[in-house]
Amino acid sequence: MMGFILQAFMAAAGFWVSSKILPGVHVDSVSSLIAAGLILGIINAVVRPILVLLTLPLTLVTLGLFLLVVNGITVWLVTKFLHGVQIDSFGQAILTAVIICVTSWIASAVFDPRKGKRSI
Repeated sequence: MMGFILQAFMAAAGFWVSSKILPGVHVDSVSSLIAAGLILGIINAVVRPILVLLTLPLTLVTLGLFLLVVNGITVWLVTKFLHGVQIDSFGQAILTAVIICVTSWIASAVFDPRKGKRSI
């Protein structure tokens, strides 16, 4: 449960960073950021596996690049459930998904440095 909450805050941070970098991403308040992180976590747990399974042939043909589109769909779904976060276009949703991924990766490396190391 603590891991889910930490991932939700990392996703909220990613939404915040993307709202500062991308001109088409708008966030109303901090509570909207936290809600967006929680909703994204739920969508990633429930809807994303179904989307990945349904789009598996296309993902294989594109050598995994179609997963960017799947991630963009999950971010776009967050904006449909939550009115405090608006994204102007689907391209902005894909870029937001990439920023959330990079932000989560950096935050997980900072908060849990053992994840990046391998033991022999």
